[in-house]
Amino acid sequence: MDRLAIIGGRPLFGEIAISGAKNSALKLMAAALLTDEPLVIENTPRLADIDTLLKLLAQHGAAYVFEGSTLTLHAKTITSTEAPYDLVRKMRASFNVLGPLLAREGKARVSLPGGCAIGARPVDLHLKALAAMGAKIDLDEGYVIASAPNGLHGAKIDFPFVSVGATEHAMLAATLAKGETVLTNAAREPEIGDLAACLNAMGARIENAGRSTVAIHGVDRLHGARHEVIADRIELGSYAMAPGVAGGELFLRNGRIDILGAAASVLEEAGVKLTQEEGGVRAKRVENRCRSVNIVTQPYPGFFTDLQAQFMAMMTVADGVSVIKETIFENRFMHAPELARMGAQISVDGQIATVRGVKRLKGAPVMATDLRASMSLVLAGLGAEGQTIINRVYHLDRGFERLEEKLSHCGALIERVKGEG
Repeated sequence: MDRLAIIGGRPLFGEIAISGAKNSALKLMAAALLTDEPLVIENTPRLADIDTLLKLLAQHGAAYVFEGSTLTLHAKTITSTEAPYDLVRKMRASFNVLGPLLAREGKARVSLPGGCAIGARPVDLHLKALAAMGAKIDLDEGYVIASAPNGLHGAKIDFPFVSVGATEHAMLAATLAKGETVLTNAAREPEIGDLAACLNAMGARIENAGRSTVAIHGVDRLHGARHEVIADRIELGSYAMAPGVAGGELFLRNGRIDILGAAASVLEEAGVKLTQEEGGVRAKRVENRCRSVNIVTQPYPGFFTDLQAQFMAMMTVADGVSVIKETIFENRFMHAPELARMGAQISVDGQIATVRGVKRLKGAPVMATDLRASMSLVLAGLGAEGQTIINRVYHLDRGFERLEEKLSHCGALIERVKGEG
């Protein structure tokens, strides 16, 4: 396995282009199964997760051409309605082919998903939404077997708690359902609005996406379209914190402060100045050290959980004591022991982590446990004294495009080391 070697202690200056949002691109790719015409997705990031889903879509009969950041998908004919375990297990988002296959073909057999080991993330809300739309759902040896021979129909679906994946999945399936589907307590992430914009460009009729109540008026068919993926708010927030840890100033091209939600004001409170300029966001640490800030992760537009690990890394070298409460996923403090290997002072009690800032971390060999934890270790390494070796960087390859290249152009001493790790 590859490793990353970072020699820290160097402030960062320069420009980083923020890629298209992985979490949006994956659901847009699944939408290609809803039409027999080509779907062109611009600003698609080149990531391991994208490649994984491409393999799955090809297995269903979709042809694709990936040139630069423009991905063209054409599922003229669905050749298979089965999504096998060996592909779906690698990434949870693969499970979202179930709804489109069911809506278009009336049947599907899809493996239960895998993905990052950050606690149980059941798909029961996905299945209940599809069942409400008339699907017959059975579970058999790790597979979901779904059928709707007469098609799906509209339904009122009230999610008991906010779920991004279930909201997106229900939207995808409901586009071809007969009648109106209303989702209440729906997720409000920018990626929800991005998916709706793409589906509407394909001929769907979706209203109020990005709000807590979404209405989908089913149509008989969808057609091809061209759509540009929204900027990745997780990548934006992560790189915005880099000057908070290492010092310096970065211009984050294509970034928009508004897609950060509550995280933007938290960064400002911590001492990372964010300025919206033409073409992007400028991020700068205003003092020698950031200030400690308490956070509670919440569904968007609250402080979203996908920035929690990175924020913890920044708090390890902040002035004061920070209390971080994780309310979305259990087991999402697995980066804390790795940060402690670098000299961080972190105590964890259940879903609450207390971080006592130190003046400087020290480089050490560490191991990434999941995608966002990986980025927290990169940030820590950028600000640490000496060399940090990060093992299991395949996690990073799932979600951060050309990370070493982007950081190197801003003065970071970071390189990929081939071999065991």
